[in-house]
Amino acid sequence: MEDFLLQATIYLAAMVIAVPLSVRFGMGSVLGYLLAGIMIGPVLGLVGAETEDLQHFAEFGVVLMLFLIGLELDPKGLWEMRKKLVGLGGAQIVLSTAALAGGAALLGFAWQTSLAIGLILALSSTAIVLQTLNEKKLMQTNGGRSAFSVLLTQDIAVIPMLALLPLLAVPGLVSFGEDGSIQRAVEDDAHHTMSLVEGLPGWGVTLVTLGAVAAVILGGYFLSRPLFRFIHMARLREMYTAVALVIVVGIAFLMILVGLSPALGAFVAGVVLANSEFRHELEADIEPFKGLLLGLFFITVGAGINFRVLWDSLFIVVGLTLAVMIVKGVLLYGIGLIFRLRGRNLWLFTLGLAQAGEFGFVLISFSLQQTVLPIHIGEMLLLVVALSMLLTPLFFILYDYLSRRMGEASDETPEPDRIDAKAPVIIAGIGRFGQVVNRMVQASGFKTIVLDSDLSTIQLMRKFGFRGFFGDPTRPELLHAAGLDDARVLVVAVDDKQAAVNLVSYARRLRPDIAITARAHDRLHVYELYNAGADHIVREMFDSSLRAARYVLEDMGMTDYEAHELETAFYRHDRQNLRSLADVWVPGVPVTQNDAYMERARELNNNLETALVTQLDEMAHDEPPQTGKRRTRSDAGALKGVIARQNATQQPGDG
Repeated sequence: MEDFLLQATIYLAAMVIAVPLSVRFGMGSVLGYLLAGIMIGPVLGLVGAETEDLQHFAEFGVVLMLFLIGLELDPKGLWEMRKKLVGLGGAQIVLSTAALAGGAALLGFAWQTSLAIGLILALSSTAIVLQTLNEKKLMQTNGGRSAFSVLLTQDIAVIPMLALLPLLAVPGLVSFGEDGSIQRAVEDDAHHTMSLVEGLPGWGVTLVTLGAVAAVILGGYFLSRPLFRFIHMARLREMYTAVALVIVVGIAFLMILVGLSPALGAFVAGVVLANSEFRHELEADIEPFKGLLLGLFFITVGAGINFRVLWDSLFIVVGLTLAVMIVKGVLLYGIGLIFRLRGRNLWLFTLGLAQAGEFGFVLISFSLQQTVLPIHIGEMLLLVVALSMLLTPLFFILYDYLSRRMGEASDETPEPDRIDAKAPVIIAGIGRFGQVVNRMVQASGFKTIVLDSDLSTIQLMRKFGFRGFFGDPTRPELLHAAGLDDARVLVVAVDDKQAAVNLVSYARRLRPDIAITARAHDRLHVYELYNAGADHIVREMFDSSLRAARYVLEDMGMTDYEAHELETAFYRHDRQNLRSLADVWVPGVPVTQNDAYMERARELNNNLETALVTQLDEMAHDEPPQTGKRRTRSDAGALKGVIARQNATQQPGDG
């Protein structure tokens, strides 16, 4: 027990010290984890024999990461990615395997061994690359999405690789021990006695493997909901965490029993559960374990580097590592050009995937067990894989340097979509606000054209069956392509406040007759949008906040009528405030520096409580009114003529 606590303290302390320093100096968390492992392992010797066993445990962090990635996708999303998966990913695996296997053959290895080496080194590090892309917020760039497609293809390709490697076994393969004696690779190991496919003929292995994958898919689809409903009855938060871990651990164990990658099995389960109502619960429960175990995995990689073998063959190991990364980098650069990656995206794709990956450790171990590789070659490959992973964060630093030097801001986002449709309603911005507007308008039988500069949002819309176009809605050419010249209504719901004002101003100048409804962030934004020419202005939180306050009043004992009347009174008072404050608002001057505005705001706030109390007194004596009068709730209605009169002296003729 004491030894366990000591080792845990060492690993956690190294993590806590090294990682913040690494991030502080711009090197990223992954390099911090690797350096921490090197310090406590080969350099200081604080950890040793337990590192290999701990690494098997830490590899579960990769399994959890792929499960979470699967939760973010669904089968339809995978189908939409099929071109990149087959094209980018398939080309990278085939070309890298062929080139690296050819290089191994030139060094004198048998073709079976050469092919195995090519397969092992063709894979890249899912853990390091995805972790770094997320940290640097590069996942949504074209280069980041392309790298993710290749990594996903590689993870899927692990299945056929594991099936192929036993066929590459070299009969009578021998290796030499440290004392010069001849050693034969051990074929059977007690560790694998629980295998469900051991000793089965080829067709039996295939059937059992397919059955395991089918069990994961069917179980995730039919059993997850009853299981979570059963757990929900306990009403214990920790039970959700337990069931999430049971799902992932159980699937990983099943995949190991049939000889498949546990990470791939977890990914398949995540995809199956992507549409489940429990998806967000699973993500929240597993995320902390994933981060901690991934960090532990990187530390064990650093601590497990055999520096004795490295120093004995330093130039060979370093030379092979650089050769592998250069060969893969050249191929990735060429593939990226073919698939029209340019500038920063091309360099991100090239430098991000040039390393070998953590699945290489799994394939090397499996190849040694199946007598595909000699032991001394396996040790050398382990060093090459580990060293390439250690160099990867430095490659991302090189990417940052190149990115700054190039300064190609246009390459950070893909080209806008070609807009091939028009509609009477144009919606610029499709966040939560714009989505509700779009759904209601479409459900009422009117066609809309949706524009948004966030590609992930547009892709999410398409998954739900709504059509949208990627592009900056403030760009005149996109607005004209969407039909601004003929549209009847423009809805401005973009996030950027100034961009919204500019868009309203441009549309009003071009089309004086178009109806413009705009979302405002706050009261000052209302003034700016009204001044720019918006017809209807809605503060994004105002109406929903009024409804919430009304529910609170009802829960506090007021009747529906009383709460409704107070809501209406507050609304009327706010419109009066809006109009009154517009008289003293000065464009371009912060309100905190506008003494007249601040004084008027304090005065109006003091009057609010009096106004509401007066309304309560009136309700105590009055009957509920019966009226069919329609009142507009747009903030623009309260400002008719106010700001225009105010600006008349500054901008004569401005409407």
